[in-house]
Amino acid sequence: MYRKILLLISVAFILFSCSEQKREYTLAFYNVENLFDTINDPIKWDDDFTPEGRLRFTSNRYEDKLDKLSKVLASIDTLSLPSIIGLCEIENRLVIEDLRNEDDLIHGNYKIAHIESPDKRGIDCALLYKSEDFKYIKHEAIGIQFPWEPEYKTRDILHVEGILGKDTVHIFVNHWPSRIGGQEKSEKNRVFVAEQLRKSVNQIQDKNPLAKIIIMGDFNDEPNNISVTNTLKANNNTLNKPEELHNLMYDLFESGQGTYNYRGDWNMLDHLIVSKSLINSEQGLSTSFGAGKIFKEDWICYKNKDGILIPSRTYGGPNYYGGYSDHFPVYFKLRN
Repeated sequence: MYRKILLLISVAFILFSCSEQKREYTLAFYNVENLFDTINDPIKWDDDFTPEGRLRFTSNRYEDKLDKLSKVLASIDTLSLPSIIGLCEIENRLVIEDLRNEDDLIHGNYKIAHIESPDKRGIDCALLYKSEDFKYIKHEAIGIQFPWEPEYKTRDILHVEGILGKDTVHIFVNHWPSRIGGQEKSEKNRVFVAEQLRKSVNQIQDKNPLAKIIIMGDFNDEPNNISVTNTLKANNNTLNKPEELHNLMYDLFESGQGTYNYRGDWNMLDHLIVSKSLINSEQGLSTSFGAGKIFKEDWICYKNKDGILIPSRTYGGPNYYGGYSDHFPVYFKLRN
C-alpha cells in the first residue's frame, strides 16, 4: 500500500512537471481599425466617430464592433485566450475597458497598459495582459518628435516590462507613421521611429545581451523595407547574431501573404519581432524561426471582385460595412 502511494505521488509529480515544461503562451497583435467611442472629445479629431458625425457612428455600431473584435481575439487561442494582446488604433482607455469586458474576453481578467498618445487623430497603442500569466513591472511611452517637423504629432511607442513565466520580458507595441504622400516620400518618418525603437533595444541589450525582447505592431512598412531590415536590424537570418532581431513574419511575407490588402495587393504591415535570445532557447521562454501566424478565418473576411478573401473592414471611406478591421491580426506562441 505504501509503495502504491509513493508510485501515485511520483506519477503526479512527473505529470505536473511535464505540464509546467509544456506551458504555452499566445501573444497577439491587432490593428483594430479606429476603435473610437461615440463621445465627442474636443481635443481629438474624433468628430466623425459620433452619432451626428460624418460616419454616423452610433452606440449600436460601437457595440457591434466591440463584439466582433472580442470574438476575433478569443478565437486566436480558444483554449485559454491570448496571454498578451497588443492593440493599435484605439482612442482611449475607455474603449479598451469596454473591449476586455466583452463576454468572449471577460474571463481572461485582462489588465491594461496604456498611455495617451499625442497623435493628432487621437489614436493610441495599448497592451492587454492576463495577470495570471504576466506579472506587470512598469510601462513607459517612447515619444516621437521629428527634427524636421517638430509640430507633427504621431503615436508613441509603448514599452511594457513584466515577467512571463519566469522570464523578464520587454514588449514594445508600435504603430508607425502611414504612407500618406507615397511610400518613398514618407519613408524617412518610419526610419526615424525605427531608430528610436532600436535605441531602446540597444539600451536593454547593453545591460543584458540575453534580454528577452518582443516587438509587435503595424509598421506601415514591409519586412524588407530599410526601416525594418537596416535600421531596426530585424530579418529572417537564422545565424546566431545577437545584435540582430528575428522577424517572425518574414517567411510568410516572402511566400506572398500579408495582413493588409491594398487594391488587390497584399502588404505585410503587421510585424512580430523577437530577440535571438527567444529563438530555440534551452532556458526559459522560447519560440522558433517562422513561428508567426496570421489569423484569417473566412468569417472575418470579405470576398472582393476578384474572388480574393480580404479583411472585412468596418468602414471604407464614409461607407459603413459593419466588418471587423481592415487588418488581419497576427500571433505566435512562446513555450516555457
